Amino acid sequence: MIAVTGANGQLGQLVITELLKRISADQVIALVRSPEKAEALKAQGVQVRKADYNQAATLATALQGVDKLLLISGSEIGQRAPQHQAVIDAAKEAQVSFLAYTSLLKADTSKMILAQEHRVTEQAIKDSGIPATVLRNGWYNENYTGNLAAVLEHKAVVGAGGEGKIAPAARLDYAEAAAVVLTDSQAHIGKVYELAGDQAFTQADYAAEIAKQTGQAIVYQGLSEADYTAMLVEIGLPEGFAAVLADSDALMLEGALFDDSHTLSQLIGRPTTMIQESIKAAL
Repeated sequence: MIAVTGANGQLGQLVITELLKRISADQVIALVRSPEKAEALKAQGVQVRKADYNQAATLATALQGVDKLLLISGSEIGQRAPQHQAVIDAAKEAQVSFLAYTSLLKADTSKMILAQEHRVTEQAIKDSGIPATVLRNGWYNENYTGNLAAVLEHKAVVGAGGEGKIAPAARLDYAEAAAVVLTDSQAHIGKVYELAGDQAFTQADYAAEIAKQTGQAIVYQGLSEADYTAMLVEIGLPEGFAAVLADSDALMLEGALFDDSHTLSQLIGRPTTMIQESIKAAL
């Protein structure tokens, strides 16, 4: 049995879809915080179990009979290390034989604030002794195209990345990689994969591509990290979260979100999704 945490989330749902292309639904367990929101998964024949990162008792029950587990990192920045630890502890108690974890690109060396909890989690997995694979996911194309409406409204891509190159891929690409690893775990035990897109570009390149596809004058507006943080707060983001986003943007200049190993495309056996394709789909 293969279980996926956060299965109601955007990445989790895609991983389930990719798993169902490879194995039967009765071999897949969707672990979710809110089972009442998982009707679509149930309709596909997937077993749904309640698993709340903040309620250890639900984790112990949810992982009974699970052979392989995908731990999708939580979304509550600042709370993730203890949440992940709870899942790892429950997995060890349930004698899960394999664990895959969605970490962050270059998590072991990255200066990004976001990397800190991933480093702690990676170490916790090592300490647990559970055979594992670490999937260090880079940025998603959707991190950008999800804000396309605002870009079109203001005729600008705003950021603090300057000339720093990023190499994102579509969320589906990362989901497919996770499914590949889960269904052939023996070939991947002990591996740490740096996963990123085949294509690298700057934020100015991104703005230029939107302009090309829409015929509108879209520019890149570069800000300092402090000014970008202030702008994000001004449009309604919590100050802490705004600082995390601006930190990630600024560290593009040091290559924090760039990787040219093509490990992701090798894992999935095809080129990763180009940003041009994601922009077209979003438009």
